[in-house]
Amino acid sequence: MQELLENYSAGKELYARICDKVCVTYQMTRAEFHVLMFLANNPECSTATEIVEKRHLSKSHVSLSVRTLQERGFLRGEYRGKNRRTIHLTVCDAAAQAVADGRKAQEEFARKLLDGFSDEEKRQFERLTGRITANIFSALK
Repeated sequence: MQELLENYSAGKELYARICDKVCVTYQMTRAEFHVLMFLANNPECSTATEIVEKRHLSKSHVSLSVRTLQERGFLRGEYRGKNRRTIHLTVCDAAAQAVADGRKAQEEFARKLLDGFSDEEKRQFERLTGRITANIFSALK
Protein backbone atom coordinates (compact mmCIF):
# COMPACT_ATOMS: atom_id res chain seq x y z
CA MET A 1 0.00 0.00 0.00
CA GLN A 2 2.85 2.38 0.82
CA GLU A 3 4.24 1.90 -2.69
CA LEU A 4 0.87 2.81 -4.20
CA LEU A 5 0.79 6.06 -2.23
CA GLU A 6 4.37 6.88 -3.18
CA ASN A 7 3.62 6.17 -6.85
CA TYR A 8 0.55 8.39 -6.68
CA SER A 9 2.55 11.30 -5.25
CA ALA A 10 5.45 10.83 -7.66
CA GLY A 11 3.05 10.49 -10.59
CA LYS A 12 1.32 13.74 -9.68
CA GLU A 13 4.71 15.47 -9.49
CA LEU A 14 5.81 14.09 -12.87
CA TYR A 15 2.51 15.14 -14.48
CA ALA A 16 2.83 18.63 -12.97
CA ARG A 17 6.39 19.04 -14.24
CA ILE A 18 5.44 18.01 -17.75
CA CYS A 19 2.29 20.14 -17.86
CA ASP A 20 3.95 23.15 -16.24
CA LYS A 21 5.84 23.68 -19.50
CA VAL A 22 2.52 24.25 -21.24
CA CYS A 23 1.31 26.46 -18.39
CA VAL A 24 4.39 28.66 -18.67
CA THR A 25 4.13 28.89 -22.46
CA TYR A 26 0.48 29.97 -22.34
CA GLN A 27 0.66 31.83 -19.02
CA MET A 28 -1.94 29.59 -17.38
CA THR A 29 -2.28 28.37 -13.84
CA ARG A 30 -2.42 24.61 -13.27
CA ALA A 31 -6.12 24.91 -12.50
CA GLU A 32 -6.72 26.71 -15.81
CA PHE A 33 -4.75 23.99 -17.60
CA HIS A 34 -6.81 21.25 -15.93
CA VAL A 35 -10.11 22.97 -16.77
CA LEU A 36 -9.14 23.61 -20.39
CA MET A 37 -7.85 20.09 -20.96
CA PHE A 38 -10.84 18.51 -19.24
CA LEU A 39 -13.24 20.37 -21.52
CA ALA A 40 -11.15 19.63 -24.61
CA ASN A 41 -10.90 15.93 -23.79
CA ASN A 42 -14.49 15.52 -22.55
CA PRO A 43 -16.76 17.64 -24.76
CA GLU A 44 -19.80 15.76 -23.45
CA CYS A 45 -19.10 17.35 -20.03
CA SER A 46 -19.60 21.04 -20.57
CA THR A 47 -20.50 22.62 -17.23
CA ALA A 48 -18.46 23.88 -14.32
CA THR A 49 -20.37 21.50 -12.05
CA GLU A 50 -19.24 18.52 -14.12
CA ILE A 51 -15.63 19.72 -13.93
CA VAL A 52 -15.85 20.00 -10.14
CA GLU A 53 -17.46 16.57 -9.80
CA LYS A 54 -15.25 14.65 -12.22
CA ARG A 55 -11.86 16.33 -11.66
CA HIS A 56 -12.38 16.93 -7.93
CA LEU A 57 -11.28 20.55 -8.18
CA SER A 58 -12.66 23.19 -5.87
CA LYS A 59 -15.61 25.26 -7.08
CA SER A 60 -13.65 28.46 -6.53
CA HIS A 61 -10.69 27.27 -8.63
CA VAL A 62 -12.98 26.14 -11.43
CA SER A 63 -14.99 29.36 -11.35
CA LEU A 64 -11.90 31.56 -11.43
CA SER A 65 -10.27 29.43 -14.13
CA VAL A 66 -13.37 29.50 -16.33
CA ARG A 67 -13.62 33.27 -16.00
CA THR A 68 -9.95 33.77 -16.89
CA LEU A 69 -10.10 31.36 -19.82
CA GLN A 70 -13.22 33.13 -21.11
CA GLU A 71 -11.50 36.51 -20.84
CA ARG A 72 -8.61 35.15 -22.88
CA GLY A 73 -10.97 33.83 -25.53
CA PHE A 74 -10.12 30.18 -24.81
CA LEU A 75 -13.64 29.28 -23.62
CA ARG A 76 -17.14 30.41 -24.51
CA GLY A 77 -20.12 30.00 -22.24
CA GLU A 78 -23.71 29.78 -23.48
CA TYR A 79 -27.16 28.76 -22.37
CA ARG A 80 -28.75 25.86 -24.23
CA GLY A 81 -32.41 25.55 -24.95
CA LYS A 82 -34.80 27.05 -22.45
CA ASN A 83 -32.50 26.42 -19.48
CA ARG A 84 -31.19 29.82 -18.40
CA ARG A 85 -29.54 28.57 -15.22
CA THR A 86 -26.82 26.31 -16.59
CA ILE A 87 -23.97 27.70 -18.66
CA HIS A 88 -22.38 25.23 -21.07
CA LEU A 89 -18.72 25.74 -21.88
CA THR A 90 -17.07 25.23 -25.25
CA VAL A 91 -13.38 25.36 -26.12
CA CYS A 92 -12.76 28.12 -28.69
CA ASP A 93 -10.48 28.05 -31.71
CA ALA A 94 -8.15 30.50 -29.93
CA ALA A 95 -7.23 27.66 -27.55
CA ALA A 96 -6.39 25.16 -30.32
CA GLN A 97 -2.61 25.39 -30.00
CA ALA A 98 -2.68 25.34 -26.20
CA VAL A 99 -4.91 22.25 -26.30
CA ALA A 100 -2.64 20.58 -28.87
CA ASP A 101 0.40 21.27 -26.69
CA GLY A 102 -1.52 20.09 -23.63
CA ARG A 103 -2.38 16.82 -25.33
CA LYS A 104 1.26 16.36 -26.31
CA ALA A 105 2.20 16.86 -22.66
CA GLN A 106 -0.41 14.32 -21.57
CA GLU A 107 0.89 11.85 -24.16
CA GLU A 108 4.47 12.43 -22.94
CA PHE A 109 3.33 11.67 -19.39
CA ALA A 110 1.65 8.44 -20.55
CA ARG A 111 4.77 7.40 -22.49
CA LYS A 112 6.99 7.98 -19.48
CA LEU A 113 4.57 6.26 -17.15
CA LEU A 114 4.25 3.14 -19.32
CA ASP A 115 7.79 2.97 -20.67
CA GLY A 116 8.91 -0.64 -21.05
CA PHE A 117 5.43 -2.14 -20.70
CA SER A 118 4.23 -4.63 -23.31
CA ASP A 119 0.89 -4.03 -25.03
CA GLU A 120 -0.67 -6.75 -22.87
CA GLU A 121 0.73 -5.18 -19.71
CA LYS A 122 -0.69 -1.81 -20.79
CA ARG A 123 -4.14 -3.37 -21.30
CA GLN A 124 -3.90 -5.11 -17.93
CA PHE A 125 -2.83 -1.85 -16.25
CA GLU A 126 -5.78 -0.07 -17.84
CA ARG A 127 -8.22 -2.73 -16.59
CA LEU A 128 -6.79 -2.68 -13.07
CA THR A 129 -6.66 1.10 -12.76
CA GLY A 130 -10.23 1.21 -14.07
CA ARG A 131 -11.29 -1.04 -11.23
CA ILE A 132 -9.34 1.03 -8.70
CA THR A 133 -10.94 4.21 -10.04
CA ALA A 134 -14.41 2.65 -9.78
CA ASN A 135 -13.66 1.63 -6.19
CA ILE A 136 -12.48 5.13 -5.32
CA PHE A 137 -15.56 6.83 -6.74
CA SER A 138 -17.83 4.27 -5.11
CA ALA A 139 -16.20 4.92 -1.73
CA LEU A 140 -16.49 8.70 -2.18
CA LYS A 141 -20.28 8.56 -2.64
